[in-house]
Amino acid sequence: MATLNLLSNSRDGLLLSDDENLLNLPKIHHWLCFESYWANGRNFETVEKAFTFSYPIGVYEGFTQIAVARIVSDCATFAWLCDVFVDADFRGRGIGTWLAEASVDWAEKNGIKRIILATRDAHEVYARVGFEPLKSPGRWMAIDNRPQATQS
Repeated sequence: MATLNLLSNSRDGLLLSDDENLLNLPKIHHWLCFESYWANGRNFETVEKAFTFSYPIGVYEGFTQIAVARIVSDCATFAWLCDVFVDADFRGRGIGTWLAEASVDWAEKNGIKRIILATRDAHEVYARVGFEPLKSPGRWMAIDNRPQATQS
C-alpha cells in the first residue's frame, strides 16, 4: 500500500491516519461487501488489491477502525475519492466530511487539480469541502462491465 504522507490528525478522541498498517481489511471488506450499495458482493481479494494500489485513509477510535476512504491517483494530475464508508454507529459526527477534507488536502499538497467521486446519497457531505456536479457531464464516458445489480 502507498502512504498519503499526511500527518496523523486527531479530534474528538478519534484518529485519522494514512498508516496502512492500521487498516482492518476484514472489517473494510465486510463494510463494502455487505453494507455499501456500490461494492455489494465484492470479494476479499478484490478489496485487498484495491487498497494495495490506492492511498488509504482510516479513522480510528482507539484501536478500532470506524471509517475508511481510499484515493486512486496518478499523484500528478488526477484523483478519484472512493470507498468512503463510516460505520453506522459513528455516522452523523462529521467523519465522512473529515475524510473528504483530508483527501482534498492530500490532492492539493500533490498539486492535483482534478478530484472526482460518485455518490448516490451523500452530496451534501462532499459539497461541504468543495465538490460540485460535473460542469460538462457530456464529456465523460465510461466502460462499466459490472453485473447490472451492482451498477448503483
